[in-house]
Amino acid sequence: MTVTSYAEGVRTERHDQVIEVTLDRPKANAIDPGLSQRLGEIFSEYRDDPTLRVAIVTAAGRFFSGGWDLKAAAPDQDFGRGGFAGLTEIFNLRKPVIAAVNGIAAGGGFELALACDLIVAAESAEFMVPEIKIGLIPDGGGVLRLPKRLPRSLANELILTGRTMSAAEADRHGLLNRLVPLPELMTAARALAADLVKSAPLAVMAAKAVMQATEAMSVEEGYKFLASGTLPEYQRMRDSEDYWEGPKAFQERRPPVWKGR
Repeated sequence: MTVTSYAEGVRTERHDQVIEVTLDRPKANAIDPGLSQRLGEIFSEYRDDPTLRVAIVTAAGRFFSGGWDLKAAAPDQDFGRGGFAGLTEIFNLRKPVIAAVNGIAAGGGFELALACDLIVAAESAEFMVPEIKIGLIPDGGGVLRLPKRLPRSLANELILTGRTMSAAEADRHGLLNRLVPLPELMTAARALAADLVKSAPLAVMAAKAVMQATEAMSVEEGYKFLASGTLPEYQRMRDSEDYWEGPKAFQERRPPVWKGR
């Protein structure tokens, strides 16, 4: 089943349990307040829809996104739900999001990709946070997430100089999950989404919740946190029918049938 909808600047297509979100705001897919708010609505609906399992974010044209639309900048700007681009501050999203980076991801465009769990990039893609060159910092998550996703020395260089990083360099430093020719980008992203759909839904949500909650903890602290029973997604997984379905299916030599409960 495919369901397509379009609002100014963004197109969504639903393929069964996967939703594809395509930025389409020529020519650089720059994100203004209206587009940011629409994206926040889309990602909030994805979070709350139990029938959706994976989201893919990509773009039309030569740019993935040129980032914040400086022409629309205002001191009281309202990014809407989920912060800038609808995703950078939606901290209770436990489902996976894949960035399929088709071209230039600059500033907030790079920050949008960094807010995703997995990144598939075309060989021609480029990444940069050039805010420092105009007297700003990448405070839409770049200055916070880059040091966690790349070696600190490289993150420092990108943030403090604003230079461009090629897709090959990003892949070399482990930022990407897949690096493919541009014509194969969506095929690779959809294949990765299909792998995620095969996994137990409650386990995927629990794994993401645990990683988010324990990121700043030591391993010992993480164990104690899990044993405390205070993480709802982890407890829901352990109390579910699916918790026993996996071992049962393995014993019976059949594919598991996940119910999400």
